[in-house]
Amino acid sequence: MAGKNQHVVPHGDAWAVKGAGNTRATSVHDTQKEAADAGRRIAENQGSELVIHRPDGRIRDKDSHGHDPFPPKG
Repeated sequence: MAGKNQHVVPHGDAWAVKGAGNTRATSVHDTQKEAADAGRRIAENQGSELVIHRPDGRIRDKDSHGHDPFPPKG
């Protein structure tokens, strides 16, 4: 079973990795790249998706580490 999707989100003057639905950050980092790297490792281990957000909260990028069907449907 896949784990929670991991989100890289703004956290004050830093960046945080949060599991989907969690209120507390899993980890906090100085840069978005550091947070994305940490979130990617978690997502790979859990077989889930990494969602990277922009400073305004909009989604910038997604990186799937689950068992996606290939070719994708639709």
